[in-house]
Amino acid sequence: MRADHDTLYYESFPENIIGRFYFSKKYTAIELEKSTNASRFRYEPNTPLNMGIGVTYRALTINLAYGFPFLNPEDGKGKTKYLDLQTHVYTREWTVDVLGQFYKGYYLNPKGLAMDKPDVYYRRPDLRVDMIGAAAYHLSNYDRFSYRASMFQDEKQKKSAGSFLLGGEIYYGVIKADSSLVPSVLADQYTQSGVRSLRFLKIGPGAGYAYTFIIATDFFFMASLQANLGVNYVHQAGGAGNNRVSLSPGYIYRFVAGYDKGIFNVNFAVIGNQLTLKASSTNDKFLITTGTYRLTLTRRLTPGPGLKRKLKPLDDLLP
Repeated sequence: MRADHDTLYYESFPENIIGRFYFSKKYTAIELEKSTNASRFRYEPNTPLNMGIGVTYRALTINLAYGFPFLNPEDGKGKTKYLDLQTHVYTREWTVDVLGQFYKGYYLNPKGLAMDKPDVYYRRPDLRVDMIGAAAYHLSNYDRFSYRASMFQDEKQKKSAGSFLLGGEIYYGVIKADSSLVPSVLADQYTQSGVRSLRFLKIGPGAGYAYTFIIATDFFFMASLQANLGVNYVHQAGGAGNNRVSLSPGYIYRFVAGYDKGIFNVNFAVIGNQLTLKASSTNDKFLITTGTYRLTLTRRLTPGPGLKRKLKPLDDLLP
């Protein structure tokens, strides 16, 4: 059967089971755009460093991870309750990102900001962020460039190649707290002072480019950036003004560096998504950043005849 891609550029392993061991950390952070003299202002969740295992077979991927206590000692950042449903789908021609972010409980970074003591974090157990969204982009050069080679390791990029990306994104979300997002001691430094909540909807087209560099046959570095310009509707409670419709940018970025030799692959990946929200005036900007850091060791496994027979139903269902 004729291959559906240029095998001189990347190799596919559809018959292999990809087993992985990994460490990962997910987050959804809020940052206020600052004036020249203001301190950097970023609310971050206290999410754990997770250790997990996973498996990929054809289009099916299952990962299980847990934030063990020995990896996450108490650090004075408070507790965050969260459900993070980041899903990233990479087909031959498309990349699809689906987000379901539900976070409550944040701390203010850097340490000591808005506090009398420089070694104590300002904590906001009342602050919550709920956001859902999706982004879909088409790869123009999918026959020579593979996202799956760097993200799932069931393919291997053999020659450097890249692809233009064209698509769109949509997001809906709420940022909410019991009082002003800006602590009273910092109120004179930020135009967002007094804002208690934001409800937003953003939709618009985007474009980008992705490229994988192959170094000395087995080392690789993949970089990808998708820029979006969307119609942004924000309903603001507190502060100056209530509603606003504007255009604002957003970005999805991916960076993966690794070593792929024989049946083994080790890599470090960063996936991020940043939205810019304009509230009541041109100076009132809020940045929402979601993302994942992951260090992964994978091994490609060839199933034996008995296991292959048991996998036959999946072969009939999965591409």
